[in-house]
Amino acid sequence: MLIRNRTVLSLWLLLSCVILLAATVSAEDLRGTLVVVGRGPERSTIEELAQAFEKAHLGTAVDIVWNRNIRLIEMLIDGKADLAVSGREEHGLSASTIAWDGLAVIVNFSNPIKELTKEQVASLFSGAIMDWSQLDEKADGKVQLVRRPDDQNLTDGFERSLGIVGETAQHAEPIRSDQQVLSRVSGRLDAVGYLSMKAALDAVTYGTSVRVLLVNGNEPATPTLQSGRYPLKRPVILLRKQDAGALAQAFVDFSLSPAGQDILGSQYVPLVR
Repeated sequence: MLIRNRTVLSLWLLLSCVILLAATVSAEDLRGTLVVVGRGPERSTIEELAQAFEKAHLGTAVDIVWNRNIRLIEMLIDGKADLAVSGREEHGLSASTIAWDGLAVIVNFSNPIKELTKEQVASLFSGAIMDWSQLDEKADGKVQLVRRPDDQNLTDGFERSLGIVGETAQHAEPIRSDQQVLSRVSGRLDAVGYLSMKAALDAVTYGTSVRVLLVNGNEPATPTLQSGRYPLKRPVILLRKQDAGALAQAFVDFSLSPAGQDILGSQYVPLVR
């Protein structure tokens, strides 16, 4: 009996050492600095996510490097960044979708157009439809497109959701910020533009003179995006190298956790769980 007890005790001590060693290694893996790079409109949300991650993982720091001219993929491959915020997957890199951004099409509130199909939206922004009367006999005037810059995740996501990548009409001056888009469309009866869903819905709530169009009979909203009924959306993606360390994986896991999804949900549409 004594020998058996000693054996059990030895096994228990060995198991305890293994658990303690694993915990120590895990803690060491989650110490250090994580570099996250991006160039789209997600910056403020990613910064909030980073602050919460640091509080949840003491001993870590997250550096946010944000520039519209930054070369995201090159920085990841060269080891100058651990994670990149993108709107699409890239060959050879791990990609994790952490949220969705609804893309709302807006017109002036006095425009009689209230609803379009996805195909009509594509025709508008590719330049195939150039006069409002082609959509509604009550409407009149040349369509004034409000274009977004080509270097934004927003633009790429909008074109991909419509199947018109690289085909957006280029005759309009690109407008970078959502606020400028709202100002332009609210000030011109013949204008049409697009922006993030939350910014558009907030503008309507605050009385901005714009209308958010239904697309395929659905309004942009969390339930319609999550169900797939509203077709215009883009993913918010975290890219990383296949051999990215534990700290990068921990940030992805935190982004997908209830706490991370709550933060992302303040600006974007969280994933269905």
